[in-house]
Amino acid sequence: MKFSALLFLFAATLLSPALAANKPNILIFYMDDMGWAQPGAYGGKMAPTPAMDALAAGGMRFTQGYSSGCVCSPGRVGLMTGRYQARTGHDANPGRAGRELLLSETTMAQHLKAAGYTTGIVGKWHLGDTSAEYLPEARGFDFAVGTVGNLGEGKGPAFYRGKDLVEDLPGAPVTSPVYARESVHFLEANHEKPWFLFLSFNAVHAPHVASAKWMEKFKDLPRHDAAYAALAAEADEAIGTVMTKLRELKQEENTLIFLISDNGGAYQNAEMGGLRGHKWFVWEGGIRVSWIAAWKGRIPAGRVSDEPVIQLDVLPTALAAAGGSTSIPLDGVNLLPLLEGKTEKLAARELYFRFGVQQAVRQGDWKLVKASKDMQPMLVNLATDPGEQTDLSAKEPEKAQALQKLFDQWNATMQPPRWEDQRWNGEEDRKAGKKEKRKKGQGK
Repeated sequence: MKFSALLFLFAATLLSPALAANKPNILIFYMDDMGWAQPGAYGGKMAPTPAMDALAAGGMRFTQGYSSGCVCSPGRVGLMTGRYQARTGHDANPGRAGRELLLSETTMAQHLKAAGYTTGIVGKWHLGDTSAEYLPEARGFDFAVGTVGNLGEGKGPAFYRGKDLVEDLPGAPVTSPVYARESVHFLEANHEKPWFLFLSFNAVHAPHVASAKWMEKFKDLPRHDAAYAALAAEADEAIGTVMTKLRELKQEENTLIFLISDNGGAYQNAEMGGLRGHKWFVWEGGIRVSWIAAWKGRIPAGRVSDEPVIQLDVLPTALAAAGGSTSIPLDGVNLLPLLEGKTEKLAARELYFRFGVQQAVRQGDWKLVKASKDMQPMLVNLATDPGEQTDLSAKEPEKAQALQKLFDQWNATMQPPRWEDQRWNGEEDRKAGKKEKRKKGQGK
């Protein structure tokens, strides 16, 4: 037999249905601007979230889950690459040439395609759309449809389908039900082979718009709260639709699922559970997010963990579950031993956060945070002060100095921010942001 024929036979064997069945599907529900305590499982009261709550009940809910970015695009860079966005100076949102996810970075879709997966993205991209090489289909996704960034922002086409930018997506700006339908079609088309689906909602980012039935449901709330609650509830309904299809296809037991928000809440009445700050800041309110993992039959149901985890951990965890590997250094860790109950603790590590001039580092329960240009770093103990109210720098100067040294050493290995964001610098921008939110009744 010729070598080429042997090679073909070997490849066919690798991708045979029997072996492919051993690879779990990977499903990520990625929320946008959702406050840490918005889901009912985290104590949220404003809108019912039965689908999110069911994922938490059926899997593992993290009370101290993080995103490495306090605004949209940087957090997505971290998720897609498993690497701190500061490695490429991607500290802020894109919007023009030179601000895309660098082509030198490898995405989760590219990693999983190499492991034999069919890959799909439905929803918000926000990692570059200035030319075709930056769109999802050029970054490893076989199926792609959604918004290039935030609804209502930018001057060009707001949507993509396949390799093309398009002017409209039927149903928009109410996108959650559209994304549910597209996701269901992807599952139906690919259920006989391992797949990765990244369902990236526009909800609950502004504009706060929802279908009439959901607006009617919340009509007794104040106008802006009603719109926000309707948007959150409709996104939850979309998650439920996808989960129903997953069960119909008898694939829930073979699917590793994550539900995470890209950053903390932006809307002035987002449910934050007493955390300080919000989107745009490295206070806990900007970086601590709802963080859930489920895998029926593999992750014991109903567990709650206080272990600090971060969205950077999703890629190494997915690769471990898929039997894949990479030679690219990743900043996240494989969570499977923790998720499956084989260990209760992760190895000690630091978590780092940078948004231009803002910086924070967490080590154990200790956090050193500098949330504006002129602010002196503040030392807090999150175990006793989750709301970050008491500065312990004077009482624990050695701890503050040690954490500052850790951040400086880490930062020296990163790339400086490639562009600036006017919201980096603190009080003036904080006041302007509050004024804007009072004017519009919603976050940007």
